[in-house]
Amino acid sequence: MLTQTIPVLDLNDFQGGDAQRRKFAAQVGQALEHLGFFAVVNHGVDAGLIRQAYQVAMEFFELPDATKQRYELPGLNGQRGFTAFGREHAKDSPYPDLKEFWHVGRELPANHPQRSRYPANVAVAELPEFHPSLAALYDQLERCAATLLEACTVYLGEPDPPLSEWIREGDTILRVIHYPPIPPEAAPASLRSAPHEDINLITLLCEATDDGLELLQRDGSWLPIRALPGQIIVDSGDMLQHLTNGLLKSTTHRVVNPPNDRDRRFSMPFFVHPRRELDLSPLPGCVARSGQPPLSPITAGEYLLQRLREIGLA
Repeated sequence: MLTQTIPVLDLNDFQGGDAQRRKFAAQVGQALEHLGFFAVVNHGVDAGLIRQAYQVAMEFFELPDATKQRYELPGLNGQRGFTAFGREHAKDSPYPDLKEFWHVGRELPANHPQRSRYPANVAVAELPEFHPSLAALYDQLERCAATLLEACTVYLGEPDPPLSEWIREGDTILRVIHYPPIPPEAAPASLRSAPHEDINLITLLCEATDDGLELLQRDGSWLPIRALPGQIIVDSGDMLQHLTNGLLKSTTHRVVNPPNDRDRRFSMPFFVHPRRELDLSPLPGCVARSGQPPLSPITAGEYLLQRLREIGLA
């Protein structure tokens, strides 16, 4: 039986009494402080919905390239719809990542005052069930993310309102990734996903269809993370690291190429973002606990745009 290589936490523990909630929050905080990653079970995301989302994703990425490219929308910095193979690269990497992907974002009611700030999601004419399946998964993942951020707030003792409120109507994105067979013309040093850190607060990663994810440990070695049924992998991103003045770590990770170049892989990271106007200036208690000078003030929107430029999406 395969075992996970990172801490595995049970979200049901956060639904108990005060002592149990604080114990779970401490486990979350310590995992993010020391490793930047953990896995969660009993997360409330329906396994059948995850399978359905992967099925429609496989059907989409099997469409002809010319068909997929009709859903690549110029001017949106890849925030909705399709992004073609080789377009994105990790910060400072000379090679494009060996992947193509699709983005689903926030949807607000037609009469909502903030509706215009979010581009419309894209329906795929060839697959009527594609967007509804991904939108349903988005909603369930967001509920899980809010609970985990509430636990982070308990661990930190700040902010007020809690981090779970920061993501309400935020820029959160569900990315559906296809890593196709490695093309023969790919540079020998290129990877499915070069070493990088996530931009956002936290990322929830539904169980991928295969292994390949690795995190960089403090001793410089790479630790493989298993793709195990029933687990969602959680990692802290750069925004959370900035907000906590480096207390909670944004850990470098990558997706390595498979032993067999013809193997495909699918994954679905859920990038949890705050509202753009929110200030990411380090929290006072975190500055004190980190023992480091406070990082510079910046809004979530400014931070996001800066990082999108660094990875070739803006």
